[in-house]
Amino acid sequence: MALLEVNFERLISRNTARAISRELDLAGMKMSVNKLLGICIIGAVATLIAVSFVMFYMQFNFLISWGGGMVAGAVFMGVIYMVLEFYIDARKTKMENMLPDFFQITAANLRSGISLERAMLLAARPEFTFLSEEVKELNRRVFGGQTLELSLAEFGQRYRSFQLNHAIRMISESLRYGGAMADLIGQISADMRNQQLIQKEVAGQLLMYTIFVAFAGLIAAPVLYGLTSQMIVVTDDVWNGILQSNPNGLPSAGVSFLKPAPPQITPAQYDDFSYAAIIIITGFASLIMSAISSGSAVKGLRFMPIFIVVGIIIFIMVQNVIGAMFSGLGAA
Repeated sequence: MALLEVNFERLISRNTARAISRELDLAGMKMSVNKLLGICIIGAVATLIAVSFVMFYMQFNFLISWGGGMVAGAVFMGVIYMVLEFYIDARKTKMENMLPDFFQITAANLRSGISLERAMLLAARPEFTFLSEEVKELNRRVFGGQTLELSLAEFGQRYRSFQLNHAIRMISESLRYGGAMADLIGQISADMRNQQLIQKEVAGQLLMYTIFVAFAGLIAAPVLYGLTSQMIVVTDDVWNGILQSNPNGLPSAGVSFLKPAPPQITPAQYDDFSYAAIIIITGFASLIMSAISSGSAVKGLRFMPIFIVVGIIIFIMVQNVIGAMFSGLGAA
């Protein structure tokens, strides 16, 4: 309740608030702009403080800790935005899958001699879920005195769908200039169904590219990072032995500037880098796979946690296996 009492909308302009409200409508989320802003602002500030405190506790200086906290807060805001885009795309995809059947039923109703808005209302069956609710709302606006053309335009703005808006544009032109509406809507339904079949065929043909991206990001990268991690561990152990045998330092190799020196990167530092790199690589791999297979990168968000967890597990497994193989050298 305290979150709702604070008016976070005062922190942004009216145009920005309208844009956020439109994004929420596109996502089909029954949430106020103020509540979403509260989640974003409070969550980002909490993330900033928590990450800054953890980094400062890990012996980082204040500026680096504060910078890391700001980056973590920005990432939190980015995750909220990506989740919102995911819901928008998922809602649009589900609606587009229902459109061919909906338009086919509408065309059949039109052939019985009833008006377009009545035909659409009768086609709004329960199996079309939220699409039926949108059509019923369209009819309420028409019965309230709004023109059908304007109601259709507002209906199209409820989704970020090129197919729906293209269909509404064609229907509006037919209403304006006249034409065989039943045949037009029937043809729109057939074209949408054919387009969906073509998209599935293209996705099947791009399967090899998807497999390659999955292998490179999900398997190859964690394996290589695991191998390199154990190489650094072995090298570090070898150098520790050499330095213990030569406490006064190593002699120069003929020329003064060719003096051997141990690596400046510790195994712990490389492990931290590996975890960060694996999270980034596997995360982007899920997005790229989704973009190749479906044409929408945001659909890969649902696979991102799985990819990240699997990549880290493979990295740890490779570390343990290679470490056991080199245990005689002290790598374990």
